[in-house]
Amino acid sequence: MKKISIITVCYNSGRTIRDTIISIMSQDYVNIEHIIVDGGSSDDTLSVIEGYKDGIAKVISEPDDGIYDAMNKGISIATGDVVGILNSDDVYCDNGVLSRVMAEFEDQAIDSIYADLKIVSRDDTSKEIRIYDSKKFDISKFRWGWMPPHPTFFIRKRCYDQFGLYKTDYKVAADFELLVRYLLCNGVSSKRLPRTIVKMRDGGASNRGVFWKIHQNREIVKACRENNVYTNLLMMTFKVPFKLLEYISFR
Repeated sequence: MKKISIITVCYNSGRTIRDTIISIMSQDYVNIEHIIVDGGSSDDTLSVIEGYKDGIAKVISEPDDGIYDAMNKGISIATGDVVGILNSDDVYCDNGVLSRVMAEFEDQAIDSIYADLKIVSRDDTSKEIRIYDSKKFDISKFRWGWMPPHPTFFIRKRCYDQFGLYKTDYKVAADFELLVRYLLCNGVSSKRLPRTIVKMRDGGASNRGVFWKIHQNREIVKACRENNVYTNLLMMTFKVPFKLLEYISFR
């Protein structure tokens, strides 16, 4: 049975990380390597983690240079055939998610998969805010700022070894840059799993108001240009009506 490594990055996540850990421990897929990379939390995050240490393969707790640096640390020590990232605000939708994911990787022609994501209330994960529907994505849409939902992205470890890790000079869009570099520029094969597999709490790093949204779009343009994909800031604005429709559909 192939091994899957799940990387969880956290910092002062005492309120939510228990849900993330239980979500992973409850999966019916048995060969899971769970790696937690903590940025040196000052709250009760580490004591919560300690309570589940028997189900966690490795814990790193030390200062880092941001979320993407922390992800890189986890990926670098991962020993699984496949790697996924589930951060401390996120949970899997049910206990069969990783079994379904790993079944897709039985096809040797598939190097990565992605699926749909449900964004939920920070205080109540049963309250849906919107669905991030991945069926709208294809690689031609990178230039317009579209990408597959990153928390649903799983990839063979050898791809990280071959094409490199997240670029730490990005603050909020290194995931976008990596996906452009992998899927578009290097032809890493991908497949959509047509189901919702992750619940993500609202209010992440890329959703902190207008300033951060502008900064994110500037980084997306930078990522495209670094990978020889034409775009501009005006093209980023075409996403806005579609995002608004996703919110309206839940009201």
